[in-house]
Amino acid sequence: MEIKFLGHSSFEIKGREVTVVTDPFDPKKTGFPFPKVEADILTVSHDHDDHNYVEGVGGEPFVISGPGEYEVQGVRVFGIPAFHDQKKGAERGKIALYLIEMDGLSLVHLGDLGHKLEHDQAEELNSVDVLMIPVGGTYTINAETAAEVIAQLEPSIVIPMHYQTKDLELGEKLDGVEKFLEQMGEENVRHEKKLKIASETSLPDDTEVVVLERTK
Repeated sequence: MEIKFLGHSSFEIKGREVTVVTDPFDPKKTGFPFPKVEADILTVSHDHDDHNYVEGVGGEPFVISGPGEYEVQGVRVFGIPAFHDQKKGAERGKIALYLIEMDGLSLVHLGDLGHKLEHDQAEELNSVDVLMIPVGGTYTINAETAAEVIAQLEPSIVIPMHYQTKDLELGEKLDGVEKFLEQMGEENVRHEKKLKIASETSLPDDTEVVVLERTK
């Protein structure tokens, strides 16, 4: 499996036969271009412009945009309801968290999660191999709460997302990824252009943070 960071909360996850893209963003909203990609499956965590740019993804993907159980080309996707804020959605509405099971690996994309996970949510997302988690605060959980969620799920690999970069123009400023790395402790951090996972047996024993370079 190969995972590329398309920017903001969007990833391209290439398996042996199926490609999944998460939360594509409208470049008019973020201030930088959305890369040219094609997908078989496209997940949308919620209907905001920086997460729902469905028309930007080629290949006529099967679009998943809410809670439920789905199976597409042998890939299982579980959409779990959650909230964009700490007030049960009163400020920013509802979102979907996605558990993606493909090629023997379990991947979780937390969208614009705005709160620590409830017990039942954490139970549904157990045995996480790769966790994609927002860390920038303001619109989502911040570095401190992200560390608490990671402790809840104990994933093998953590990929931070939804944080401030020099070219992100979202409105209110987010925290940079550095704050999250300080919170986690930087001894188990890798910086990569893309993440390659040979198999489940190649995953690290202890939780490792992988900061991916944005694909342009």
